[in-house]
Amino acid sequence: MAVNERSSGEILNFLEGQLLMDPNSLDFYPREDRPRIAYLIKQYGILYVLETASYYDDSTKHSVDKKLHQLFKSLSYLSDIYSKNVTYVEFLDRVHTGELVLHENGLWDVPHPWLNLFTPKSGIQAFNNGVFKKILLKQNFTASTFLVYPIWDDNMSAVIPDEEIFYTTEFLLSSGFNNWQVFDNINKEILEFCDKAGIKVKKYLGYHDSKEEWINHFGSKWKTFQDRKNQFDPKMILSPGQKIFN
Repeated sequence: MAVNERSSGEILNFLEGQLLMDPNSLDFYPREDRPRIAYLIKQYGILYVLETASYYDDSTKHSVDKKLHQLFKSLSYLSDIYSKNVTYVEFLDRVHTGELVLHENGLWDVPHPWLNLFTPKSGIQAFNNGVFKKILLKQNFTASTFLVYPIWDDNMSAVIPDEEIFYTTEFLLSSGFNNWQVFDNINKEILEFCDKAGIKVKKYLGYHDSKEEWINHFGSKWKTFQDRKNQFDPKMILSPGQKIFN
């Protein structure tokens, strides 16, 4: 995707990976391309999609496509590239378009038992084989998104794997009001697999049942987090329901 009206000098300004496993859930793709994409899903089971955005302005509009295609040559992928030009505002508002589609399909006002993990690079291949290919694909749980963020501020309290490179893996599932437990069990199965496989994932905005589990979650950051709690909330007023200090 090329985004008009803004330029930063970088080739890529946005990068997101996504798994496509359901040939009937292609509303976000051009209508004329859906049969081809559906065929590839049926052929391979999983399509690994990279969505990128590159900002450009009048001075770079004639070179942006050439630079992107040159970059993509270094990847091993099928020769299917879908691109379009949008304004910067349209790019920022793209999620709203998806929201309207979910409203039309009755998938907005329903339970969303999401699971968000930080997955270390050292375990991503095992994660792909054990979670994406086995747990999700074989059990027909096809609505998930794989995101990549290359930078994180280590001074924040959020806990990330103890590796330079890690991936944000998000499973954005939608369930009915009567079967949400099935989806919740899938999330538990994913976490159990990671634990048994030794993949040291970290839950983003996770929930734990005891202080000991929270200490394990924070790992080397526990003391820093505890010191900040003592400094800014010494009376333990904030967030008692999370069972971190209470």
